[in-house]
Amino acid sequence: MLAMVICRLKLLPGRLSCILSLLLALHPVSQPLQAAAPAPRPNIIVILSDDMGFSDLGCYGGEINTPALDALAAGGLRFTQFYNTSRCCPTRACLLTGLYPHQAGIGHMMDDRGLPGYTGNLHAGSRTIAELLKPVGYRSYAVGKWHVTRHTDADGPKHNWPLQRGFDGFYGTIHGAGSFYDPSSLVRGNQMISAYADTEYKPETYYYTDAITDHAISFLQQHRQQHQQQPFFLYVAYTAAHWPMHALPADIARYRGRYDPGYQPIRDARFRRAAELGLIAADQPMAPGFGNWNAQPDKAWEAAGMEVYAAMIDRMDQGIGRLMQELQQSGQTEQTLVFYLQDNGGCAETVGRTGNRQHPDIPRPAQPTLPAMKPTDFAAAGSTPAQTRDGYPVRMGKNAIPGPADTYVAYGRAWATVSNTPFREYKHWVHEGGISSPLIVHWPAGIPARGELRKTAGHLIDIAATCCDVAGATVPTDSPPLEGLSLLPVFADQPLQREALYWEHEGNRAVRAGQWKLVARHDQPWELYDIDKDRVEAQDLARQQPEKVRELSTLYDRWAARVGVAPWPLPDPR
Repeated sequence: MLAMVICRLKLLPGRLSCILSLLLALHPVSQPLQAAAPAPRPNIIVILSDDMGFSDLGCYGGEINTPALDALAAGGLRFTQFYNTSRCCPTRACLLTGLYPHQAGIGHMMDDRGLPGYTGNLHAGSRTIAELLKPVGYRSYAVGKWHVTRHTDADGPKHNWPLQRGFDGFYGTIHGAGSFYDPSSLVRGNQMISAYADTEYKPETYYYTDAITDHAISFLQQHRQQHQQQPFFLYVAYTAAHWPMHALPADIARYRGRYDPGYQPIRDARFRRAAELGLIAADQPMAPGFGNWNAQPDKAWEAAGMEVYAAMIDRMDQGIGRLMQELQQSGQTEQTLVFYLQDNGGCAETVGRTGNRQHPDIPRPAQPTLPAMKPTDFAAAGSTPAQTRDGYPVRMGKNAIPGPADTYVAYGRAWATVSNTPFREYKHWVHEGGISSPLIVHWPAGIPARGELRKTAGHLIDIAATCCDVAGATVPTDSPPLEGLSLLPVFADQPLQREALYWEHEGNRAVRAGQWKLVARHDQPWELYDIDKDRVEAQDLARQQPEKVRELSTLYDRWAARVGVAPWPLPDPR
């Protein structure tokens, strides 16, 4: 069984490294792997978490207890420069299809703006990883957050629900956010269900993170019993640690008082640990902080937000540990390729931090004040319910101590700055804090290295390419070619050769070519950074190097035209 508690020193670069026995040359993803892959073809698990920062995990410098992910890192690889798209649904579209989000139809969110890159639905011509792997014999399962279609109603179109996009089983939410105790748009297969009228799954306490883990394990068990001769692809999309800050009391208790010192001491400690682990350069500064803890009038409420956030991640990690234990008990650990990554940087959104008319800033009433919902009622549509199932109003503001089902609070910009240590900006933006993700890769049979770092830049578009490579799958000629590169050479510590990586979201835009990154906020001028020397984007070189700005901006303009980027703000769909 994977060690669930490891000494951080074991994660130092080189301490667990092995002599590489497999050198892989770069090759097109549309061709099967030329060097012999481990036989049989590996099972593949992709684990995606929600609204977390670069430094939250223990193995990336954080103080949150993540022994399962730390163990995967110690037994595999950690990438130091892996990128997402800075927002939840574009990331999911990009991850699932191996295309840039605009090419997949989800250049923004789940609304149709009347433009090919902004339909709020996966394009029919794009293929999900599940669809690409099916012709070579894989069965595929998805659990958790889907969020790549605007059609979330029980009686609406379902052509972009998981079972219609190549998956053989699904349990999760079609919508993007909601209560962890009573999630909206909850679906099994193609059938919308209520968590409280579900005859197949009746835990003593319903908590969505646990439900995701339990159903992932159930799919593995079913596969082993009924389809053992086939490899599997399992997509596990947790909603932790997206707002609202909901966690179980026992998990919250482990972090009580942990964040009483305030923002900067936690941030400083994360920086030191990340530098010791070799994840960041110790001689680079941190991006500016945010928030004055000494001036914070509600320290207990503010600390509680981070306590619950940590508890949410802790619970997710417990579930990942159970998932890995299931693999170990079934003898599939060696031949299973596991990826863990995050959909965007830490979230500075202020959802629930003040009350409003529907969700007032009031103490919890002694008794329910609203009619109770029936067990058969679906949870309220949308991301913010008005009440709990037993009739308590859902509350926001500083009377709502986060954690329970009747609260709806985000942890705020100051803690998001801590999560993104040491980088700039947050979810939505394409500076490093918005797009930098941990990537942990574990595959004992295919990766000789143990506990090593990989500093080659990678991107979500590379996940589908890597899955196709290890599976021997090809992209049909009637589908767009994948944008990414297989990461197999990087697993073997070999370089990748590509022109550039690109981003656009809400007018925020960037291009990275080698060590150079050109980046801008919406309606602001380009900034230029030498990422090798300045990952925190502190020294803008745009004025000193106008030729490099012109070179990279030309690359960006060509890419934007090719993939269908439209000027922000987008046209009103009405």
